[in-house]
Amino acid sequence: MSEAYTGGCACGAVRYRIGGEPLFQPQCQCRDCQRMSGAGHGSYLTFPRGPNVTLEGRAQEWRFAGDSGNVKTRGFCPTCGSPVYLTSVAMPDLFTVHAGSLDDPGRYSPQAVMYHSSALAWDHLDPALPKFDKLPPA
Repeated sequence: MSEAYTGGCACGAVRYRIGGEPLFQPQCQCRDCQRMSGAGHGSYLTFPRGPNVTLEGRAQEWRFAGDSGNVKTRGFCPTCGSPVYLTSVAMPDLFTVHAGSLDDPGRYSPQAVMYHSSALAWDHLDPALPKFDKLPPA
């Protein structure tokens, strides 16, 4: 079994520990992720949700409708504002963390680019990664 993935916000008020390996590690170029990251894309690790996911501290949550109309929730620190996690009503069995929130961000290894149709001309990602105009097929 691999070492748990740990991380949290910049000030340490919100922390997580996740056992097991991520199911998917995308980069997302949708407009929402651009706004949230303040950059050209968001980078994520998605894990199965359950007893392997432990959250400490109290995150502020913001709910919004994705382009599919499904409600998503972004969890961020109310003290420092750092984005920490993302969940979706459409996929309640998944828990997604921001790659930059990892204690060891070097463990992140992008596998694909989502919403490439919204890519900004200056946001150059690895050309070898598979690219999807929207979400990849299930």
